[in-house]
Amino acid sequence: MPGSRPRDRYGRPLPAGRPDELSREGDPASIDEALDRAAVLFDAQRFFEAHELLERVWKSKDTEVGDRAFWKGATQVAVGCCHVQRGNARGAVALLRRAARNLEGTTSCRRVDGAELARLALDLAARVESGGTAAIRAFPRLPRR
Repeated sequence: MPGSRPRDRYGRPLPAGRPDELSREGDPASIDEALDRAAVLFDAQRFFEAHELLERVWKSKDTEVGDRAFWKGATQVAVGCCHVQRGNARGAVALLRRAARNLEGTTSCRRVDGAELARLALDLAARVESGGTAAIRAFPRLPRR
């Protein structure tokens, strides 16, 4: 997780002395643990924290080189959702569409359904484009197989 400066649940820095709103459970012992924790956080709509863990999977030396685009895309979906939560429609749409491109042509990886995640990213991007971030009342869960 980023530095020791307190952050709100969307990852924005808070003034010194304010309580940290992020869960800081320590480093995961494996890719599988990082992914399991990321899925729980993603489903709880704690997208900033989920993205931090998904990024660890994406950049891990233990992740197959051929799977890196998949995990980059999954990370970008979480960041795109975080942008929706922050009210940044432009950033959300850009990241969600980029994520779908990275996930394009994938089926699943470590039990995450890539095709469904790409579809969800594009659907969320379209909803933000048509109604803005305030129109988003529900977020998708991380699609698992």
